[in-house]
Amino acid sequence: QYSPDNVAGADGTVDPTEITFPGCSCLTSNCVAHGCSCLCRGENYTGLCLRPADPEEQYARPVFECNAMCQCGESCQNRVVQRGLQFRLEVFKTEKKGWGLRTLEFIAKGRFVCEYAGEVLGFNEARRRIQAQTSTDSNYIIAVREHLHTGQIIETFVDPTYIGNVGRFLNHSCEPNLFMVPVRVDSMVPKLALFAATDISAGEELSYDYSGRFHNLSVINREQKSLEEDNRLRKPCYCGSHTCVSFLPWDRSLFSTP
Repeated sequence: QYSPDNVAGADGTVDPTEITFPGCSCLTSNCVAHGCSCLCRGENYTGLCLRPADPEEQYARPVFECNAMCQCGESCQNRVVQRGLQFRLEVFKTEKKGWGLRTLEFIAKGRFVCEYAGEVLGFNEARRRIQAQTSTDSNYIIAVREHLHTGQIIETFVDPTYIGNVGRFLNHSCEPNLFMVPVRVDSMVPKLALFAATDISAGEELSYDYSGRFHNLSVINREQKSLEEDNRLRKPCYCGSHTCVSFLPWDRSLFSTP
C-alpha cells in the first residue's frame, strides 16, 4: 500500500501524524533565525538546499521545520521536506540488487529527494518482524538512533514492507549519493529525509548507506572486520564501489534474543 507519509505501526505505540509541537508566531512569508522559534537552532536551508553541517561543531544540529500550527505562510523557506517529492523518479529492475530507484532529472547537491516512509514501530515489534524473516526475505526495516549531547538516545524504527513510499526501493551503496537526516515537522517523530550528497545526473541510480554513515568509510571498514563472526547472518553487498565492504550493514541488536 502506497503512503507518502509515515503511519502508526502494528504495535500502535507511536502516532506519527499527531501534532504536538507549538507553532511559531511569525507573520512574514519567510521565517528568519533570530525571530522564529522553529529556527532557534539556526537556519536549516539555503534556498531549497540543506545547509551543510559546520565541521567545527561536535554534533549535527537538529532540523525542525515550521509546522501546521505556525502562523507563517506555506511559502516559508523553512518548509521543504513536508512538501514531498519534487523530482521525477523511476523504479527500475537492477542486474543484481532487485528493484532500484533512479532519477529522471538532474538533482543539485543539498536538495531534498524523498522520504523513507512506512510504519513507525516500537523496538519489540521491529525485532519481532526481523527475527521472523527468512534468509531469502528482503528487509526494509530501518533503525535510526539519534545520540543527544546529554547522552540520551532517541530510537526510530520505520518499516515500509507493507505500507510505504518510493524510498523502499532505494539500494545501499558504500559510496552513496544520498544521505539521511531526521527532520521534525509536527512532532518528535522524525521524517527520515534523504538529501543529495552531490550533484546527481539524470538516469543515475539513487542510493544511501544503510548504516547511516557518510564519508567516514574507514570507520565502517574497521567495524565490518570486527563482525566477521556474524557474516553467516548477513547479506552480500553488490553496490560495485571500489570501497565496497562486501556485506550490507545490519543492526545486531535487532537479531538478539530478549
